[in-house]
Amino acid sequence: MRSAPAWRIPYHLLRKTVVPLVCTGLALAAWYTVSLVLLAPERRFLLPPPHQVFRESLSDPAKLEAMLRALAVTARVAVTGLFFAALIGIAVGVLMSQAKAVERVVYPYAVVLQAIPVLAVVPLIGLWFGYGLTARTMVCVLIAVHPIIAMTLFGIQSVDGNLRELFTLGRANRLRRLISLELPAALPSIMTSLRTAAGLAVTGAVIGDMFFAKGKPGIGTLLDTYRARLQSEDLLAALLLAALFGVAVFALFTAIQRLTVGRWHASGR
Repeated sequence: MRSAPAWRIPYHLLRKTVVPLVCTGLALAAWYTVSLVLLAPERRFLLPPPHQVFRESLSDPAKLEAMLRALAVTARVAVTGLFFAALIGIAVGVLMSQAKAVERVVYPYAVVLQAIPVLAVVPLIGLWFGYGLTARTMVCVLIAVHPIIAMTLFGIQSVDGNLRELFTLGRANRLRRLISLELPAALPSIMTSLRTAAGLAVTGAVIGDMFFAKGKPGIGTLLDTYRARLQSEDLLAALLLAALFGVAVFALFTAIQRLTVGRWHASGR
């Protein structure tokens, strides 16, 4: 058996490590270029350079602690919203797959829910659920639930027809077919939808923080406060922390998808 060519190991290292580092370096270079070259000195407060953001905000323990506390609040809202979105989305997707009448009735409303900008319904959410954590969680659910519904339905409807016929020959009832065939076959689609919905839930949590400030402040609340006070360094630092949290959530669900379906489906590799 021949050994793998030597070039494959450097290529793998290049793809996994070097390319992201190069992209990060290019992004920082572009940031410095805009801040120090394109912006006039009197307008440099609009986009301070990275080292100034680190020195004035991220390296300040008091400011960093306040941002991390707010980020923890946002994380709890995002996780709660994603949990309920997953429960509702998978349940609705399964119900629609089992009854065409339910699909014809429910799916148009799911599409309308996705088409309406969430900012348009924010006043109604505040009116119905108050202006605290419940309203923030509702924003997460509204943003994240549609891809879970759509991908769950798609995954179940895409089950191989020959396998369905095999279960029919075995006289399997609808519940057994759902548990033993359709849900396992739809798992790659469901995991892909959860990975997408996780990022949307973080976005929804930040939006909810901005509009529903009652209760403990989230990272979105701080973003709005820093914007109003023209604290550009703090604004960019909070934005970076929120972005890193979103990347971490996406990476977590990517790892979960790889663990659950990576051994037998291409979507998890």
